[in-house]
Amino acid sequence: MSIAGKVIIVTGGTSGIGEGCSRYFAEQGAKVVMASNQPQRGRELEEDLRGRGLEARFVELDVASEESVKALVERAVALYGRIDALHSNAGVWRQGKVTEFTLDDWNAVMGVNVMGNLWLAKHVIPVMERQGRGVIVITTSVAAFVGFPAHALYCASKGALEALIRPMATDHAGVVRVVGVCPGTIDTPMLAASAAGWTQPLEELYADVATRIPVRRLGQPLDVAKAAAFLISDDAEYIDAVSLVLDGGTLALPPW
Repeated sequence: MSIAGKVIIVTGGTSGIGEGCSRYFAEQGAKVVMASNQPQRGRELEEDLRGRGLEARFVELDVASEESVKALVERAVALYGRIDALHSNAGVWRQGKVTEFTLDDWNAVMGVNVMGNLWLAKHVIPVMERQGRGVIVITTSVAAFVGFPAHALYCASKGALEALIRPMATDHAGVVRVVGVCPGTIDTPMLAASAAGWTQPLEELYADVATRIPVRRLGQPLDVAKAAAFLISDDAEYIDAVSLVLDGGTLALPPW
């Protein structure tokens, strides 16, 4: 398996899963365009990776804006002449039941998690079609299949992404492969934010959760990065229109 030399855009590429993927892809010899709405962190990460002799560039991005997405794609092509893969990973979370959400919550979650993927596909796929090939990896979530309490909008957005993968793959069959990585409980800032308000200290809560996962640990961003790198690689060329679940066996559990 190799992604060396491939040009890969990673959205949400400066935090959590995205940062883990940006680092791992660059370490494996890819040319990484890291995009996010965290300019200071992005510049620091670019400096870190390039200081180690790795090929990585940061581009500021508002993934919910078509103009911003278009500018990102144009910048990646200007830098490297092509886009071999997109890891569409940017995501946000808002707490609440369906009886509690606001229009601002809807616009934030659906604008980033769903609309962002549509804008990216709209502008990246033509580049890949001109090249004759490309891969899109979308970060979904087991939240598409599990009714996490007070996660109504987030679960709905991730369910939409699971459904989006299949028509994208069939509409652009033979040129663009579209696959998903579907993480479970991954140790990220978003996970910590979702645990706010619990009476247990975060370390105790994580330790308790780990005992309930069949592999007996929380996932790490590197776990997702390794899977995404495989899906991007030519060794995965027969994998299309599906998501790879990375949950340590969580979905196999009965409710007792």
